[in-house]
Amino acid sequence: MVANNRIEVEDDELTVGVPETAHQISTDSWFQAGFVLTTGINSVFVLGYSGTIMVPLGWIGGVVGLILATVVSLHANMLVAKLHELGGKRHIRYRDLAAHIYGRRAYSITWALQYVNLFMINIGYLILGGSALKACYFLFRDDHTMKLPYFIAIAGFVCSLFAIATPHLSSLRIWLGCSTVLSLIYIIVACVLAAKDGINAPPRDYSIHGTSTSRIFTTIGASANLVFAFNTGMLPEIQATVRQPAVKNMLKALYFQFTVGVVPMYVVTYIGYWAYGASTSTYLLNSVSGPVWVKAAANISAFLQSVIALHQFSSNVITFLGCCRYLPVQPTSILTQFGIRGSALKFKNLSFRIIARGGYLAVSTLVSALLPFLGDFESLTGALSTFPLTFILANHMYLVAKKNKLSSLQKFWHWLNVAFFGLMSIAATIAALRLVAVDSKEYHVFADL
Repeated sequence: MVANNRIEVEDDELTVGVPETAHQISTDSWFQAGFVLTTGINSVFVLGYSGTIMVPLGWIGGVVGLILATVVSLHANMLVAKLHELGGKRHIRYRDLAAHIYGRRAYSITWALQYVNLFMINIGYLILGGSALKACYFLFRDDHTMKLPYFIAIAGFVCSLFAIATPHLSSLRIWLGCSTVLSLIYIIVACVLAAKDGINAPPRDYSIHGTSTSRIFTTIGASANLVFAFNTGMLPEIQATVRQPAVKNMLKALYFQFTVGVVPMYVVTYIGYWAYGASTSTYLLNSVSGPVWVKAAANISAFLQSVIALHQFSSNVITFLGCCRYLPVQPTSILTQFGIRGSALKFKNLSFRIIARGGYLAVSTLVSALLPFLGDFESLTGALSTFPLTFILANHMYLVAKKNKLSSLQKFWHWLNVAFFGLMSIAATIAALRLVAVDSKEYHVFADL
């Protein structure tokens, strides 16, 4: 848990307690937070949504579903944001907020959900990074000697080097600017080349393929992909950096994310599906045609952005696995147990990062190469962590925290959300596991997709 020592943040006449931490609190504007959230939803994953959302849902299901996912995700995130200062204390971690409302056991459960979420997102980034390298390789050589698992292994090695060389989160500042530039490159290239192909292409097939049973499962799985598109699982951690008034400023950041911020994702998703229809790849740059150097630049940008984004969005795991003195030291901390203190360049600290971070990413890389099915892992992530963290927990926490201030109709609404998304989580988990099993049987492990 957090330390008992507090610092105080003054906001007009309100004094809000803040847990003692080495992370920066109340330093960023709402625009900075909104920019971070917007960068997250427009990461290299956007190159997959035409194939993983639109293909299984079609035009009506895909367009309506993506808009509805935007609305319900904004609503759920607003609920969490409004609880940030519950009880006169800033809850700078999701698990701290859950523990405050439910008790200490909820801390461990929420912690587990967050780490499952981050692990699954890491797998997606590694698959996309490997896909980008493979696409770039085949622009110049078509000998089929190198296969996707090999490129995923290369991507994992580069991600490990970056994680080891980046000892703490403040080291990412310049890289976040690079990430934005890289995102603009592959999004613009993908949109322009796909639009050109769509204009010159004959009529496309937009039908949803498969048997009635398989379409039911793929539709349920795609519903998890819809909410995955807006998934962070770390909203309180991001809100902790926002200046006072933290709740009002975070709501501004969320409005920015879910209005201006979703436009690039919508554009690349819809243009990609319009251009190629049911044949759209789960990595859009595999479908586009155009000058080799332009496609190479887009693929290299996608690969490099996946490396930076993986480190950014696995920050909780990476921080826990050897962040030296940049974390508050607690008696139960793994860092304390191994005596990891002082400069990040000390031999002991560097060795610990190599073993801990390298080991963690080695396991992630192995799983990614073993089962490189991007759409299936997006579905599984949405089912196992996004539905519970973003929707079920958010609505129930708000219901418990504000129960004396809510009307009967409001209580009914939140209970309806808990029940609906609970059922969706169960159904989507079953559908995602079935998709993984079917794809594993069809393509075998270490498939070259």
